[in-house]
Amino acid sequence: MRSNTIISAIDTHTEGMPTRVITGGVGTIPGDTMAAKRIHFIEHLDGLRKLLVNEPRGHAAMSGAILQQATTADGHYGVLFIEVSGLLPMCGHGTIGVATALVEAGMVPVTEPVTEVRLDTPAGRVVASVAVRAGHADSVTLRNVPAYCDSLDNAVEVPGLGTVRYDMAYGGNFYAIVDLGKLGLPFDRAHKDRILDAGLRIMAAINEFRRPVHAEDEQIAGCKHVLFLDPASEPAHTRHAMAIHPGWFDRSPCGTGTSALLARQHARGLLTEDQVLQNDSFIGTTFYAQAVETITVGDRPAIVPAITGRAWLTGTANYLLDPTDPFPEGFVF
Repeated sequence: MRSNTIISAIDTHTEGMPTRVITGGVGTIPGDTMAAKRIHFIEHLDGLRKLLVNEPRGHAAMSGAILQQATTADGHYGVLFIEVSGLLPMCGHGTIGVATALVEAGMVPVTEPVTEVRLDTPAGRVVASVAVRAGHADSVTLRNVPAYCDSLDNAVEVPGLGTVRYDMAYGGNFYAIVDLGKLGLPFDRAHKDRILDAGLRIMAAINEFRRPVHAEDEQIAGCKHVLFLDPASEPAHTRHAMAIHPGWFDRSPCGTGTSALLARQHARGLLTEDQVLQNDSFIGTTFYAQAVETITVGDRPAIVPAITGRAWLTGTANYLLDPTDPFPEGFVF
């Protein structure tokens, strides 16, 4: 066996969406904060992301998380979130996968019935409360970074679609929230190609004409997600299809997307403070979300969301790179 790279991982899926949790082989990424480490990784190490998420080691909807030492005194680990679109500031389903892997691998002190896992992310501190029974991580409740509604009742001209109305919200990433019925598209996976095409067109138009920028951190900007609401959704029980750049759907209900949707529901007065939102994915899996605190982000009213979901371990692996491999950064087909 010949390799100039050996990357260790625990593979998981969160309500259907994969997270490749990188536990070793990367080394310490420069930077005093996870936000700084994210920028350094983007500028100097992005080939490693491509190696891990692109084919032949990954696939068109691959997602992962690279563990680092915590950058705060009381953190358990720092995390960088990787996927085919790049490095995210935050990833909810990925955090649930990371917390599950850390508990079941014994990489944090485990207590029953609840183990608290404190994680430093580029978007800030997140806390995962893992429900543990007989050593098994049954579910994870993630206290996410603050979420807020950036703007309501926006309109953008989209080639091939005309005028598209949307709300923009932030839950760790930016999300354009669109009523799928108003585009004349059914909430049906048989029409997924048409829905995905619409999502990519909407992202491109928004980023050209009204690119969102975080109220407190200008390094968090741009829209790479469109949350298409099923028109049959109710305020406290929503279904959606999540289209993501550069061209795939989230299989999970999307933790940061659920956080953004929760902030939007509150901004529109569709939920009371103590109501729980049930948010279902395009494949029928579910996250539950509730606002546990009201705060401000910059000058914007915001909430602190708590998201509950489940993850399962699917395998462990050492990923190798033979020096003669013709695809040292994988490939996109």
